[in-house]
Amino acid sequence: MTKESSKAPPLYPKTHLLAASGIAALLSLALLVFPSSDVEAKKTTLSLELESPAEQLTQDQDAADVVQATNEPAASPFAQIENSAEDTQETAQAAPAPVVEEKKAPGHREVIVAKGDTLSTLFEKVGLPATSVHEVLASDKQAKQFSQLKHGQKLEFELGPNGQLTNLHSKVSDTESISLTKNDKGYTFNRITAKPTVRSAYVHGVINSSLSQSAARAGLSHSLTMDMASVFGYDVDFAQDIRQGDEFDVIYEQKVVNGKAVGNGPILSARFTNRGKTYTAVRYTNKQGNSSYYTADGNSMRKAFIRTPVDFARISSKFSMGRKHPILNKIRAHKGVDYAAPRGTPIKAAGDGQVLLAGRRGGYGNTVIIQHGSTYRTLYGHMQGFAKGIKTGGSVKQGQVIGYIGTTGLSTGPHLHYEFQVNGVHVDPLGQKVAMADPISKAERSRFLAQSQPLMARMDQEKATLLASSKR
Repeated sequence: MTKESSKAPPLYPKTHLLAASGIAALLSLALLVFPSSDVEAKKTTLSLELESPAEQLTQDQDAADVVQATNEPAASPFAQIENSAEDTQETAQAAPAPVVEEKKAPGHREVIVAKGDTLSTLFEKVGLPATSVHEVLASDKQAKQFSQLKHGQKLEFELGPNGQLTNLHSKVSDTESISLTKNDKGYTFNRITAKPTVRSAYVHGVINSSLSQSAARAGLSHSLTMDMASVFGYDVDFAQDIRQGDEFDVIYEQKVVNGKAVGNGPILSARFTNRGKTYTAVRYTNKQGNSSYYTADGNSMRKAFIRTPVDFARISSKFSMGRKHPILNKIRAHKGVDYAAPRGTPIKAAGDGQVLLAGRRGGYGNTVIIQHGSTYRTLYGHMQGFAKGIKTGGSVKQGQVIGYIGTTGLSTGPHLHYEFQVNGVHVDPLGQKVAMADPISKAERSRFLAQSQPLMARMDQEKATLLASSKR
């Protein structure tokens, strides 16, 4: 061992050692109070010369009190730690906004209807005796509606201090709720109906499969899809004309309660592009209160006959004077068009007229024949059955359901056999051109254009916005 290494460490004055020990203690305390992070280091500096341990602990306690206050619901959002504005902003961000829950009365109970539940079992769940059920149902004739329970329905009970039922409430739909309130004579039934606000909504779709599937994918309900097919049914044969890439735009009335869509009204305007040709429609109510659809320039969409009496059907056999009959197995003229569709699919009258026959007719099976004025006649064969009110000698309106797809008579499968006669001669229904109804009158043309032009402009704007957003 060298002399240097064997030397004893130098001795320092006792006062120096005490000072060093004090500084080390303060540094240890500072590291505990101020975590070693970049953010915190920017916010606070430590001075050993100006702060004693007692002063530091007091400052730490003040800061803790402020942070605790910001987490209390009643704290002001402007609570500050005595530092920079940056510190205040970060502290406010760190403290989440308080969640305020709606306070329920002590006697409030809620139950959700599960499978197998009855009103008696639900009463038992909230501690009410079975006799209460009888008392409630017997109190008012309409109270029995509470026994018509649906899976997932919520019932809200209000119980008094003595545990008796004071109020029973349930929401039966988005727009309707029912309640029973106890009074001196028993319970009073009350129905609350929320009146929806009406706004307009827009939908755009491109057909890449069937119309119904593409419309549903675009957000159009089944009923509105059927309405759209009805509006354009004079110009577009939805059984054979639809092609991939066809487009549609629809503006319709939407009923809203508390920001939630609860139903739809009529189509206000629509546009359908089929095989590159665009058709437009605008709903207009004249001064007499009659509503109908017109093209954007005021021509009527309505014609004497609709193109097809069955929506979304498939043409299985066309008009032909030399077709081989599938059952009789011989050449026999097919003087109509066959529309294949599922059994029970509704069949509509092609135009207004008188029912010459609603009954059986040989190989046609269940058949309806309609006379339209003195010139035209239509026949509908192989029906499964007739719609309510359809009988020989009665009258029908265009688009009215007259029967349902079936396979009665000489038929190999469910379909409609549809014939069209002009002055007693069979013609091809798909090749007929018939006159349109009257256009908008001159007296109402300016009023119509004031409604139609903004609707068509909105469809253009909505579509442009939609396409622009899809390209981003």
